[in-house]
Amino acid sequence: MDLQLSGRVAVITGASKGIGLAVTRTLLDEGVRVVAASRTSTPELEALSGDLLHVPTDLMDPEAPAQIVEKAVTEFGGLDILVNNAGGPPPGVTLPRFGFLAATDEDWRAMFEFNLFSVVRTVRAAITPMLARGEGSIVNISSANAHSPAPMNVDYNAAKAGLNNLTKALSEEFAPQGIRVNTVSPGPVRTAWWTKSGGAADIIAAQAGTDRDSVINKVAPEMMKLTTGRLAEPQEIADVVALLASPRSASTTGADFAVDSGFLKQI
Repeated sequence: MDLQLSGRVAVITGASKGIGLAVTRTLLDEGVRVVAASRTSTPELEALSGDLLHVPTDLMDPEAPAQIVEKAVTEFGGLDILVNNAGGPPPGVTLPRFGFLAATDEDWRAMFEFNLFSVVRTVRAAITPMLARGEGSIVNISSANAHSPAPMNVDYNAAKAGLNNLTKALSEEFAPQGIRVNTVSPGPVRTAWWTKSGGAADIIAAQAGTDRDSVINKVAPEMMKLTTGRLAEPQEIADVVALLASPRSASTTGADFAVDSGFLKQI
């Protein structure tokens, strides 16, 4: 299928690894000119070919989103696609947290700053150049946990639920002006959040009295009742993002797409 994306300009946050790296690679393969924003680069990002510009940035800085968008407009002449992928634990934070009382006020502030307020600022910066184009697609990477309230990571879940609400509101306001806004809600994905040393798999392994590989391959899928029996791969999320970014999805806006291995059971 031709996604009709060649020559378009995209900004992707959290682009150096995991889901963001997979989205960056996928859009480059479709001929998109990509501004990849992340705190640091990675060998995997640097190995990609195509019209790619890496912008080192820290989205905890309120000025960063506007600077990223300005780079896209300056270097590539405009903006068509925004993928707000950066999220999860704020810099220096490790999840999961067990229970509501485990998070302080500062923990809540940092979580919302990274997972919601940075998106608000990036969208605010992106809207003007998209309006100038007469169209655009914004894809916000949310989480299946936004739909599944639980005491584990309650601050993260609440921030992502806010992101879903924001997405609906943005779609309602800007779809008549040609800007579509959707969310993709992954479940557990085989990324560094799970696999890195000291990451979620190690933390759960310590609680469960097992090892990291067992958590990733057996304990977590069983604990989360994943219908497929496995964590998703980043590319599986990237494929959905690419379709939503495409004019092929011209009538899709204000929607949420679960790519969650069957985690969500609700209708």
